[in-house]
Amino acid sequence: MEKLTINQWAEEDRPREKMMQKGAEALTDAELLGILIGSGSTDESAVSLMQRILASCDNNLNQLAKWEVRDFARFKGMGPAKSITVMAALELGKRRNLQMQAERLRISSSTDIYKLFHPLLCDLPTEEFWTLLLNQANKVIDKIRISRGGIDQTTADVRTILREALIKRATQIALVHNHPSGNINPSNDDLKLTQAVQRAAQIMNIRLIDHLVITDGSYYSFNDEGRLG
Repeated sequence: MEKLTINQWAEEDRPREKMMQKGAEALTDAELLGILIGSGSTDESAVSLMQRILASCDNNLNQLAKWEVRDFARFKGMGPAKSITVMAALELGKRRNLQMQAERLRISSSTDIYKLFHPLLCDLPTEEFWTLLLNQANKVIDKIRISRGGIDQTTADVRTILREALIKRATQIALVHNHPSGNINPSNDDLKLTQAVQRAAQIMNIRLIDHLVITDGSYYSFNDEGRLG
């Protein structure tokens, strides 16, 4: 049986034509993804294939964005080229979200910090540690990745964090790192590092406003929990 491309479908079933007539917002996630891959397999259409793929990750695009080529390869009709096309589209969506968040320059709560960093950290399989640099008016100066692969309480970490703040003339900083395990509770190392940074920052008249532990869907704020003395 020869597989049908989208152009060979009945007109009412063609997501491209539907998008042209009704706009992208009228299409389902599966239809949008079906346009990207163009064709399914000998057994099903592109949209049907994407419906099955989405169903396998609870119809959650954030979960799908964590997939690699080998995950897509479990489905007949999803070779490396199609898989990479979908992965690239999801990455573009993440970058667009980052740009939109960057336009909100003023930080007024832990939620603002979470929304700024969630697109960066939510899909990562390993820990990353970042610092957010702010001026006196709570406006973002920059966000800097300090380390990958977990954190520990070392003098080098503290020096690096404060050096970045001094270089960029930041008067306030926030610490942010992710827990890929999904556990938002800070570890003893998280607490020790927070205390070390806070002590060193005070000497330099720099205010540590928060430390967030981020997971995909939630976060822990040292400030909200009253753990910044």
